[in-house]
Amino acid sequence: MAKTEVTPGMFSLAEFRPSWKSPLVLGFFALVVIVGFGFLGYSADVSYKLSNKGDAFAVPNLVVSASFANIVLGSLIFVIAGVSAWLTYSRKKTPMWLNLIAGLLGATGLLGWLAAGKEVPVSFILGSAIVLAVPIILGALGGLMSERVGVVNIAIEGQLLTGAFMAAVVGTVTHNLWFGLIAAMVASAILSMALASLAIKYLVDQIIIGVLINVLVIGITNFLYSQWLASSGEEANFPGTFDIISIPYLSSLPIIGPALFEARITVYLTFLLVPLVWFMLFRTKLGLRARAVGEHPTAADTVGINVGRTRFWWVTAGGAIAGLGGAALTIGNVGAFGREMSGGLGFIALAVVILGRWQPLYVSAAALLFGFAIILRVWANGVAPGIPTDFITMVPYLVTLVAVAGFAGKVKAPAASGQPYIKG
Repeated sequence: MAKTEVTPGMFSLAEFRPSWKSPLVLGFFALVVIVGFGFLGYSADVSYKLSNKGDAFAVPNLVVSASFANIVLGSLIFVIAGVSAWLTYSRKKTPMWLNLIAGLLGATGLLGWLAAGKEVPVSFILGSAIVLAVPIILGALGGLMSERVGVVNIAIEGQLLTGAFMAAVVGTVTHNLWFGLIAAMVASAILSMALASLAIKYLVDQIIIGVLINVLVIGITNFLYSQWLASSGEEANFPGTFDIISIPYLSSLPIIGPALFEARITVYLTFLLVPLVWFMLFRTKLGLRARAVGEHPTAADTVGINVGRTRFWWVTAGGAIAGLGGAALTIGNVGAFGREMSGGLGFIALAVVILGRWQPLYVSAAALLFGFAIILRVWANGVAPGIPTDFITMVPYLVTLVAVAGFAGKVKAPAASGQPYIKG
């Protein structure tokens, strides 16, 4: 039988149903910013530091009353909530970029409320948020690639942890961080092969496989850490980190220079991978076939696409990218492996996939929200020591719950996600 060529109109991507959750949550947060941070907040001035010594040109600090700034910011969020309500009433979905703008405004207001009477180092916070978001972005890209072909990847946590462990150990033993980076990607790819094989060939429940892989990796790495790395740290767990690479001229730009153009190689690789994955998914025949497999595998099989092979290799490639995210935790940031150092980032990455609506660019932007939440709990201890530490610690996970429940709406994953395919 002659094979039919796949065309873009043959398979439709999952669409969102308009939901009132987004305008309601936006309106609620607008009231929180206006009333809680504004009228009931501190009236002291807050100084937003916009440039550092050595920048190409100086930008004066933005000094404004913390309460007044939050009233203005909250009002802007309220306007966005109104636009979202109008779009929902018109049976249209609220654009992701609109929610992200509201999140940026809310984050600015929160920083001003915490630092009333003090200074907000904007460039430092932005740069730290990007570094902390990198493992989440890469883990989410791995999960996105799996789900786009119909395989639910709950094992992102285990893949991140595997990558972190292998990068630290191999980087230390070989005295070469690049070998550690490659080992992290290969090990996580092999782990993903196990996930793909069990899910595709043996039709084992994908959720169960992912949970078991996470538990297995946590157990193995904890055992090796306590029995080996803890006592032989210098010989097996002291790889160091990649050097920071400064791009001439660009790194001296105020605000964005140190954040975007003065970073380690793992950050730059992330900047390259996000548009690359987007391009492959939505601008190439390979990506079209992958999306076809994730939406309607029977139809894809009918036109000659090997469903099992497509799923296997996309899941494997996604695991390699998640392994790079694990390497970013050790040789791209901390410099050594720690027990369960992924700390739930894999599960946050799963939430980011949903929040970003299975779109690489939106997923990455959403991950920055969680990077900001993580740096916030560190920075807030210094500027607002009166806030309970336990509350600050739970901020990233609280943000995860609110973001997914409030902004994701009635999302639809790829139609065949989680469903095994039996040929014939």
